[in-house]
Amino acid sequence: MHKPDEIATKLLGVAYEALDERAKKVARHVAQRTHIARNVANDFAAPSSLGQRAADAVASFGGSWTFVGLFAAVMLVWLGLNGYLLANRGGTFDPYPYILLNLFLSMLAAIQAPVILMSQNRQAGKDRISAEHDYEVNLKAELEIMLLHEEIDLLREKQWDDLLLIQKEQLKLLAAMAEKK
Repeated sequence: MHKPDEIATKLLGVAYEALDERAKKVARHVAQRTHIARNVANDFAAPSSLGQRAADAVASFGGSWTFVGLFAAVMLVWLGLNGYLLANRGGTFDPYPYILLNLFLSMLAAIQAPVILMSQNRQAGKDRISAEHDYEVNLKAELEIMLLHEEIDLLREKQWDDLLLIQKEQLKLLAAMAEKK
């Protein structure tokens, strides 16, 4: 069994103390032969606040085809109602260039954009934790593969030594047989 400082020196070429915390953690897991993989979804199992759930819901709905369809329908109804009122009554509730509609759209964008950004920031945090975990798992796998290569190389060298010994014995036997003839 290897020690974490041996693994760091032999496989990474760096002293254990010089490693960052993630690399030290991986070296310890390799040395102890324990698994490092885990379900990172459990890291996010903590209940989210009402604001966080609302931000996620707004981002989910605001980025859907349902929202796009409803938005287009509201625009068409707004324009159609204004056109109908202009044609039949000579006036509209929001005359061209639709200043009231622009006001509503600006307010929607002003509220929707930061809420979507909050949701994206939460998702970026989750992605960052997942990427760090992936790095740890990949580093451990790489170190384990290097250890396996080392073990295979040692086995191969031992087999060559054993083979050379057997060959020397065979040569001695052949020489003894040749002398008897």
